[in-house]
Amino acid sequence: MNRKYTREISVGDVKIGNNSRVTVQSMTTTITKDVEATVNQILELEEAGCDLIRFAVNDFDDAQAITKIKEKIHIPTIADIQYDYKLAVESVKNGIDCVRINPGNIGSKIKVKEVVDACKSKGIPIRVGVNSGSIHKNLLEKYHGVNEDSIVQSALEELEVLESLNFYDTKVSLKASNVNLSIASYRKFSSLSEYPLHLGITEAGPGINAVIKSSVGIGTLLAEGIGDTIRVSLTDSPVEEVKVGRAILKSLGLLKSGVELISCPTCARTTIDLINISKEVENKLSELDKNITVALMGCPVNGPGEAREADIGITASNGVGIIFKRGQIVKKVSEDELLTELYKEIEQL
Repeated sequence: MNRKYTREISVGDVKIGNNSRVTVQSMTTTITKDVEATVNQILELEEAGCDLIRFAVNDFDDAQAITKIKEKIHIPTIADIQYDYKLAVESVKNGIDCVRINPGNIGSKIKVKEVVDACKSKGIPIRVGVNSGSIHKNLLEKYHGVNEDSIVQSALEELEVLESLNFYDTKVSLKASNVNLSIASYRKFSSLSEYPLHLGITEAGPGINAVIKSSVGIGTLLAEGIGDTIRVSLTDSPVEEVKVGRAILKSLGLLKSGVELISCPTCARTTIDLINISKEVENKLSELDKNITVALMGCPVNGPGEAREADIGITASNGVGIIFKRGQIVKKVSEDELLTELYKEIEQL
């Protein structure tokens, strides 16, 4: 798919924009100044495939913990700042790789300039975060409430402040909890600007509904070539956010890493316990670093044929297991040995 051109920025050693790969990020749930807990969670997120990590900086102890945290992790860091510009400046001093602020919430232009000057001195980008709950009153009145026009204009006004200070090393988010509003806002902003975009559906909530909302909203925009980095906001472990984010990218062919698992939905022709088999295989292969597609099919009728694009796959019927590669049957084994033989074949790929 064709990605819309956006200006390239760097968050640590990770490039964002200008056709760089779409990255997945998350946010810690620990108290940042609790270095051990924060580091442990970030390392877990790294293992899950997180590219960038954001954490709240609520006081100077949080800001001063950044140096210690960075000594023990391997991915770039983003400081989430609310209102207090001094915390942004202190975060920069302690080695943060990016600062997330709303210039309008920081206060006077003099305060914003201090943040900008600090970021300039270290080559650190700023993420301008605008959402449906942070629109200025005058824009709500001008555009008759919360809509894509008021959200986009709010972002543009925030950017104008930074641009007036000759700062352009910026990425932008325009989040709403409403999927349609989020899509419309990102589309409109993308048509007007070349700043790189951070995608997300804010306050998506818990469970399957949140996963669906995020997948539809983020996936729609990515499929249109809009978006440079994403966060799936779930009321759940941040590790789950990363897993869903990576799954969204893989479904669109934007991530070529790890195993892609495909399986049929089962029907009356299925004579094996495909649901539990799928869960077992998914768990077994979840951390395998091979760029392959594995197919788990319920019967020989749809097995090798429907899954002929898979690098390797299995199906079974009447106690006989079949292993196929690229649609061609390569081995028949007893059903009891099917998964053992599958794993052996995958090791050899």
